[in-house]
Amino acid sequence: MAMQGNVVLITGGGSGMGRLAAQRWAEAGKQVAIFDINEAGLQETAEGYETIHPFVVDITDYEAVKKTVEEAEAKLGAIDRLYNCAAIMPLGKLLEFSPERTRQMMDINYIGLVNITHSVLPGMIARGKGDFISFASMAGWVPMLLTGAYSASKFAVACYSETLYHENINSGVRFACVCPPAVATPLLKQGKETAWPKMLQEGDDPIAPAEVIDAIEKSIDKNEFWVFPNSAARWGNRVRRMFPGALWKHVHKVEGW
Repeated sequence: MAMQGNVVLITGGGSGMGRLAAQRWAEAGKQVAIFDINEAGLQETAEGYETIHPFVVDITDYEAVKKTVEEAEAKLGAIDRLYNCAAIMPLGKLLEFSPERTRQMMDINYIGLVNITHSVLPGMIARGKGDFISFASMAGWVPMLLTGAYSASKFAVACYSETLYHENINSGVRFACVCPPAVATPLLKQGKETAWPKMLQEGDDPIAPAEVIDAIEKSIDKNEFWVFPNSAARWGNRVRRMFPGALWKHVHKVEGW
């Protein structure tokens, strides 16, 4: 794997892709700090791994995040790689989402990224090295009916990450923004339990988390910022850019409204 250094920090480490990344790096002999508000999930991730260190923290609370990063670095050393995986994904019509629910999603999915950025990235820049990986989504490129609030949060992640990359392009820190299609994780289950667009039913089956983690390594190694893990994600990005009107017509046709 392409990482240089010994310490990994993963938000959303209590499940899904955060859990897989944590266990992979622990098996590779790295020290891994995992952040999550779900203490039980953290313990499940860390079970059997002496080098996975769980920290219960609310990613939306900047002071708590900053303090916990300091605790993790005091214990393990300077952070060499960050995965910001923390997210929620309830779906539904925008007017059926309360303002409070929409704010909660933005706070976790987007403001959480802002909080971890301010807590971790300045140290990486000061050291002139590090890998900074944020998780957007194909939903952050291709909006569709019933995904509007989630898509808005992931559009914000994509924009913030891209600008962050260009503002620090000569810092020595490597940046990547991951834009996967549907992935077989608990996050996907959360979406299906609220409202599930027919558009997502007609596509390919959800990809495995390992496919996303593998794609990150390939892109980081090539210094590629955008990570589209499979051909469907790459094709969706092109269609959205080139034929947005035609894409929306197709969405309405599939959904039937």
